[in-house]
Formats: sequence, C-alpha cells, structure tokens
Amino acid sequence: MEPVTTDHVTAFRRFNRYFTRRIGVLDDHYLGQDRPLGEARLLFEIGDGTSLRELRSRLGLDAGYLSRMAKALEAQGMVSLSAHPQDNRSRMIELTPAGRVEVTEQDRRAGVAAAGLLAGLSAPQRAELTGAMATAQRLLRLAGITVALVDGAAPDARSCLDAYAADLDERFPEGFDKDDLVRPEEVSGDAGAFFVAYEERRPVGCGALRRLEPGVGEIRHVWVHPDARRMGLARRLLAALEQEASARHLTAVRLDTHAALTEAQAMYRACGYTDIPAYDDNVYASHWFEKRLPSP
Repeated sequence: MEPVTTDHVTAFRRFNRYFTRRIGVLDDHYLGQDRPLGEARLLFEIGDGTSLRELRSRLGLDAGYLSRMAKALEAQGMVSLSAHPQDNRSRMIELTPAGRVEVTEQDRRAGVAAAGLLAGLSAPQRAELTGAMATAQRLLRLAGITVALVDGAAPDARSCLDAYAADLDERFPEGFDKDDLVRPEEVSGDAGAFFVAYEERRPVGCGALRRLEPGVGEIRHVWVHPDARRMGLARRLLAALEQEASARHLTAVRLDTHAALTEAQAMYRACGYTDIPAYDDNVYASHWFEKRLPSP
C-alpha cells in the first residue's frame, strides 16, 4: 500500500477533535448524566449481562481500567458483579434495576442529542451525512482488521476453511466436498502460505497460496465472513497473497472459480486477472484466471 501522507493524518486528527467536542465526549457528565462517556458506554455494552473478559475483548480495554470502571458502577448501584458459573477465574457483570433505568434514560438523551444535531440540516444534507458516516465506519472497520500469516494447520485457519466450505456447500447447486480443501502441508512453509484476517481478535477471512509449478503459484479459498463483506477485505486478502507470492519469487499466480461466484469473477478481473484456459481439473471450476506479478 502507498504510505500515509501528512495531509491525511492531519485531516483525520482535525475531524476527531471536532467530532469528540461536538458530541460531548470531553464532558465528565456525558449527556447531562452523572458519569463520563467511558462509564456510560460500558453500561450500554453490558446489555442483558456478559463477562468482563468478553467486554475487555470487545471494547479493547485494559483489564485494570475496565475493573476500576466496573467497581465504580457497582458502588453506584448500577451493576452487580458475580463469579462466572463455569469459570471461577472470570467474572460476570449485569445491570441492576437502577442500571437498566439509567441505560433507558441514556438512550433517550442520546436520541434527542442526535436529532438536535441533524435538525440544522436539510433532508438531502442529512442523507449525505448519514451516507458519509456509513462510508467512514466501513473504512475504519477495514483499517482495524489485521491480516496475519499463520500455519496451515492452525485452529483459526481450519475454522475459516470449515466456514468457507459450508458457504460453498450452500451456494453450489452440486454442493461442496470438504475433502477438496487444501491440506495444511500445501499452504505452510516452503510449499505455500495461509493468511487469516482478524477483527478484534475474531477470524473474519482467509486466503491460501500454494506453489503450482516453477515460478507459478495458485491462490485458493479466498473467503470473508458474511459480517465483514462489502468492505474491501477480499481485495486486501488477495493483495496480501500476491505480495507473498512475489516475495517467494513467483512471477505469476493463477486461480479458478465457480460459475455461481459472479462477484468473485468480477473482483478478480477488476484486480488485473485475465481469463485463461483451464489449467486444472477442478470439478467446481468454470473460470480460470492468471495475473503476472512484478518483481519484489
């Protein structure tokens, strides 16, 4: 990817400063209630009850900071803490009746505040703003996803492939046999590579590369979880696989795809892949592609 420019960084920070001030994040009494945004957000995230461990993972909070907030809310009568029924090392957190009342009022005030902000815009301007926010959220989600090289036998790799196979079994008229997935040894070490995409530590995509013949690699099983689609993650995985192939001094990569996967065909062509004659006897393939790679 191209390096981030100073102008991009400056614009991003300028927007952050304006937005956080505009919605009252800097106020110790967020939405006019007797607590800062951190505690208010924690009350919202607790919902019908969860574990502190799950909250820490979901919100990306330091364990000590989360514990202090939870204890402060407990002292205020907003939450109750208890041992996890199946794991004594983990603690559960639940809203008390007073906490539920607080969250209901918080939700009401947040709605009023948002409506007040939008009231100064015309209907077309509101549509433009909400569309821009949806785009910003999509791109920020994509920016927060990491793509990591893992062993082909790693649990996250196999769980992604299981989900990929289940997707294809549902989409292909003839179904899909899991025995046709790549074997771990084909996509590990010198033989190939396997990438997993993570969003907040949760695997949300994968892709595999294996050596097909001297100088030529094959890309297999590019998959994105339904919750993470339409963000550009598949293209990012494809780019990571191509970069890995180039680093291994491969001069071209090939792949095939099923007739039903029209969106995949469109993506490959948009990413510079050209149609070629069949290079394998994959029973699920109806389209074959190749892309020449630049030198590393």
